[in-house]
Amino acid sequence: MPAKKGKLSVPVVLLLIAAALLLFSAVGIVTGNHGLTSSGQISAALGSAVPIALAGLGGLWSERAGVVNIGLEGMMVAGTFCGAWAGYLVNPWVGLLAGMAGGALGGLLHAVVTVTFGVDHIVSGVGINLLIPGICAYVNKIYYTDYVSVGAGANQSPPANPLPYITVPGLSSWLSGIEGHHWFLVSDVAGVLGGLVTDLSVVIVIAAVFIVGSYFLLWRTVFGLRLRSCGENPTAAESLGVNVYKYKYLAVIASGAFAGLAGSYLSLVASHFYKDGQTQNRGFIGLAAMIFGNWMPGGLSVGAGLFGFTDSLQLRDPDSVHVLLIVVSIALALLLLWQVYRRRFTAAAITLVAAAGLAAWYAGSDAVPRPLIVATPYVITLVVLALASQRLRPPKADGQIYRKGQGK
Repeated sequence: MPAKKGKLSVPVVLLLIAAALLLFSAVGIVTGNHGLTSSGQISAALGSAVPIALAGLGGLWSERAGVVNIGLEGMMVAGTFCGAWAGYLVNPWVGLLAGMAGGALGGLLHAVVTVTFGVDHIVSGVGINLLIPGICAYVNKIYYTDYVSVGAGANQSPPANPLPYITVPGLSSWLSGIEGHHWFLVSDVAGVLGGLVTDLSVVIVIAAVFIVGSYFLLWRTVFGLRLRSCGENPTAAESLGVNVYKYKYLAVIASGAFAGLAGSYLSLVASHFYKDGQTQNRGFIGLAAMIFGNWMPGGLSVGAGLFGFTDSLQLRDPDSVHVLLIVVSIALALLLLWQVYRRRFTAAAITLVAAAGLAAWYAGSDAVPRPLIVATPYVITLVVLALASQRLRPPKADGQIYRKGQGK
C-alpha cells in the first residue's frame, strides 16, 4: 500500500538518516571536528532526549483521548521531587515508581478539573504548572531542613544512589576502536552505534519499551481504539457504549505518570537530587516534540531525538554548534534545489537567504556566542514546529469540553 501523502514511510526515513550521516561525515572530514557523530555525543543526546520523549508521550496519551495537557511541566516537577524523595529514603528503583505516582496524582487532578468539572483544559494546565512546583519547593525547604542548614542550599534535596548503566561488553570497545580511526562514514556509523551500546541508562531502555508499547496498545488493541475514539468523536463513542469519562481519566492519569517518570529521570539519573527549576521547561518541549510527531509515537521519538541532540550539543561540545552552522547551511542548499525543482520560487528565495546567511556566519566566526548556544534547543523547537505546521492532524475533539450524556 503506498504511503499517504505527507506521511514519511520507513524507507524514506532510513534514506534521510543515511543522507544525514553522509553529510555529517563529509563535514567532519573537512572541518576536522567529528563531535556530531561521536559515541559520547550520541549517548548524551539520548540522555537529553529521554525526559522530552517521556513528557511528549504523556501529552500523546492525554490528547489522543481529547484532553489537552499543558500541565506536563508541573507533573514533571512532581516526578522530580517524589523520585528524589523516595530514592533518598529507600532506593532509586522505588524512586522511579514514586516519581510516576507523583506525576499520576497531578494527572488525576487535571482529569478531575477538566473531565468531571468541565474547566478549560488550558486554564487547568496553567494552574497545575503554578501549583505543583510551589508545593514541591515549599515541602523541600521544610522536609530537608537539617540538610539545608549545612549549606547545600534551600532548593536542593540530599542525593540519592545512582541507577545502573548498561554497556555491551566487546561490542562497545570494538566500535570505539573503529570510531577512533575517523574513516569516512564507517567511523561515523560506528560512533552512532557505539553511543547506543555504551553507558546507557536503564531508564532509556524503559522509555523505549514504553514508547513501543504505547504504539501497540493504542493502535493495535480494542482498548486503544476506544481511547482514541474519545479524542476523535466522544459523542459517537458514547453512543456505541464506550465509557468516555473512564477512558479520559485513564489517559490523563497515564499522561501524568509518564511525565512523572520523565521528572524522576532528571532527579535520579541526570543529577541524583531534586532542585528548583530542574525541568527547565522540558515539559513544553515535550509537547512540541509530540506536535512535531503528529501525535504519533514514532514521530514523537524523532522530534525528541532532534531536540535532545541540540540540547546535548550546548552542554557537551559548544564547538560542534559552530560546525552545525555549516551542516544546516548545506542541508538548506539541498532543500533549495528541491524547491527550485518543484517550482516553489518564493520558498526557494527564503531558503537561499537563510543558507547564505548561515554559511557567512560560519566563515566569519570561530565560535557561536554562549547565549545563542544555550538558546539553540528552543530555536530549533520553534523552527521545527513552523516547518511541520502544514502537515499536522490533531485529534478532532482535542481540547473540547465534553459532558456525559451527549451521545444519548
